[in-house]
Amino acid sequence: MQSSKVSEAHADSGAGVHDRDVISNLQPAIERPREVDAIAVLLVLTSNKMRILKITLAVALLALIVSLLLPKMYTATTTVLPPQQNQSTVTAMLGQLGAIAGLGSADLGLKNPDDLFVAMLGSRTIQDRLIDRFDLRRVYSVRQYQAARKTLESRSDIVAEKEGLISISVTDRDPGRAADLANAYVDELHELNGKLAFTEAGQRHVFYQQQLDAEREALAQAEVVLKQMEEKSGLMQPDAQGRAIVSAVADMRAQVAIHEVQLQSMRTYATESNPDVKRAQQELAGLRAQLGKLERNTGELGNGNLQVPTRQLPAVELEYLRRLRDVKYHEAVYDFLNKQLEASRIDEAKDAILVQVVDKAAIPERKSGPRRALIVFVTAAVAFLLSCLGVLLMETLRRKQEDPNERARLAQLRHSLKFSSWDS
Repeated sequence: MQSSKVSEAHADSGAGVHDRDVISNLQPAIERPREVDAIAVLLVLTSNKMRILKITLAVALLALIVSLLLPKMYTATTTVLPPQQNQSTVTAMLGQLGAIAGLGSADLGLKNPDDLFVAMLGSRTIQDRLIDRFDLRRVYSVRQYQAARKTLESRSDIVAEKEGLISISVTDRDPGRAADLANAYVDELHELNGKLAFTEAGQRHVFYQQQLDAEREALAQAEVVLKQMEEKSGLMQPDAQGRAIVSAVADMRAQVAIHEVQLQSMRTYATESNPDVKRAQQELAGLRAQLGKLERNTGELGNGNLQVPTRQLPAVELEYLRRLRDVKYHEAVYDFLNKQLEASRIDEAKDAILVQVVDKAAIPERKSGPRRALIVFVTAAVAFLLSCLGVLLMETLRRKQEDPNERARLAQLRHSLKFSSWDS
């Protein structure tokens, strides 16, 4: 009798324990965190070591076969010394004009010329020239220029080194073509640079020629008027004070006119936001202010042209000085434009800036890719890790399938994945 009671007690306690286990299993996983059993993980991995090893070796063998099928690639490199920025002939001749000598001495805001040449080497113009020159669309088996440009860009490495040199590396299946492409980059850079330099010099030439023709006519008219004035009045030499005033005013007006012409010239190849353009505008404003101050000090008559004070010079001498001032003004502007035109002709005629080659690209003797050993090693390592994760995942699913509660949850998960798209 007593043994039966003990059996019933054990049964009741077992039922209670079972009920607690069921309740515990029904609780959300977040309420019962579990620690990772490293020994259990190692046991699972070691028990499936042959499977992991076979998968890893199979994937490594496949990677080896694929790497052997990849074509050999060769890389050729050429190194060039970018041309230093030299002052153009226009800038050099501006030094003869005193106040505006610094107007063209800057480098138009360009801080690093190496970056400019790297950008030119990667430009679409040079890429299209290389594509046509080497028929790269056929070589790369593409029809469109855009696809050929992308392939050429991916196989070209243009770097501005810290030492001030620019290295151009090209990778290709043909070692000879790789070297030819690297050297062709330099040839196309030289041609493009020469074309851009010629275009700028040509624009300045046309501009100054037009201004010079107009100023030549104005100077001729001023000289004719002065001659007529001399013949009419017989006055040939004004007094020293009047000559000094006229000379100062004429020089000031000439400088204003020169700055205006120079500013118009800069606007043909620079924008309003260019630092040199802004600086030229400030200098022009300062000269105009000085001219206005000088005009107020000496007085203004009639149409606003500057006149010498009437109490110091007779009317005839005053008229003579006005005509003399106009002649000097046009002479100064004409001399400036003539020098600028001569400088632009020299810039237009001289050769483009030479790009010096430090190391010419030679035909590579050894391949640069593919790195078969690295490909096989990385692929095998990734396959090993994925196979280990796969074995652990399969073991986890197998254990959950043995648990009735987890089996129900897995079935619900499969059902949700199967019909979730239809519910949405």
